[in-house]
Amino acid sequence: MRSRPRWDQPSFESMFYTRLVCGLCSTVHDRSVLQSVCKKCGRPLLAQYDLESVSKYVSKPELKTRQPSLWRYRELLPLPLDLEPVTLCEGWTPLMPAPTLARSLGIKQLLIKDESRNPTATFKARGMSVAVSMAKCFGVKAIAAPSAGNAAGALAAYAARAGIEAHLFLPKDTPRANLIECRVMGAEVNLVEGLITECGLEAARRCATEGWFDLSTLKEPFRLEGKKTLGYELAEQLDWQLPDVILYPTGGGTGLIGMCKAFDEMQQLGWINTKRPRMVCVQASGCCPLVSAFESGAQFATEYKHVSTKAFGLRVPKALGDFLILQAIRRSHGTAIAVPDEEMMESATEIGTAEGVFSSPEGAACHSALKNLLNSGWIKTDETIVLFNTGSGLKYLDSL
Repeated sequence: MRSRPRWDQPSFESMFYTRLVCGLCSTVHDRSVLQSVCKKCGRPLLAQYDLESVSKYVSKPELKTRQPSLWRYRELLPLPLDLEPVTLCEGWTPLMPAPTLARSLGIKQLLIKDESRNPTATFKARGMSVAVSMAKCFGVKAIAAPSAGNAAGALAAYAARAGIEAHLFLPKDTPRANLIECRVMGAEVNLVEGLITECGLEAARRCATEGWFDLSTLKEPFRLEGKKTLGYELAEQLDWQLPDVILYPTGGGTGLIGMCKAFDEMQQLGWINTKRPRMVCVQASGCCPLVSAFESGAQFATEYKHVSTKAFGLRVPKALGDFLILQAIRRSHGTAIAVPDEEMMESATEIGTAEGVFSSPEGAACHSALKNLLNSGWIKTDETIVLFNTGSGLKYLDSL
């Protein structure tokens, strides 16, 4: 009888995940060892797959028979196939028609992808399921990460599930709901003066001295792989016809980058055609480095000063994957737009009143952006539009 593989001795043979490649300089890295960022330029690494073999092994009809979680796309995720994932049944969230909002805006078809239905009530569960699974696969005993709040809650939950220590670094003004969540899940919570940037510096310092693994956004390649399942689900739920426009609240940007990565993979698999949605990066007026970079035509964003927004998930002054976000927007003929907090809060009430969805400020920002882009004529009323609500308003009671 074949012995069960050990978690700390992963075998990447006989699977479809093939290599890690730097998203900027294309340097190839060894998939069989734990990696962080590119050793040559310090930028994010992207997982690649033998998609030709996947296309022979998995079919679109077969997916319908699989579990309603992101792990239904197992062959397109990096965890060795003979290991069980660290899971709380994340993914396969509803894609809900929003007919009342659509009528009020004069739109033919408006849909809301409601990520608040995930474990820990945000889309962060997707990335953490895959990243923590891979950390356990490589024998990691302790993980650290900076967070504006929701990523910390998700990491605390998945680390607890995996039996791994979690050391979290959050701004002192992080919502109480997030802090309570992290502590109840057994994580060590460290409050830092400043924003996620300062939290990231402190997390990196402690990782260097304590030997913890740094699970910061895009400082390891696998949170992105969990987030890309947003794109696979969206395509499958729309019978493999992508929408015309996607509006996505963007801080660190793994969701937007991941969806575009998924669309490219699906095209190579023969699951979708060449049509792509126009991707809209939505930020807060009080923290919009990507909007500024997009408007100026820059490849990289400049760190944003004097940050001020109640949408804590959008308080990211400088994203490590900024060039990947900007590239994805431009390739899709999309745009980037910033909205003020006042409009977000009004939109949260409009979404709740019209559709019964208690949206996070970040999700509500997409509704505000939609109204502005309709008024400018950039979005047409006969287009199919998807808004992403990335989390539950229950975590933002003080802000709302």
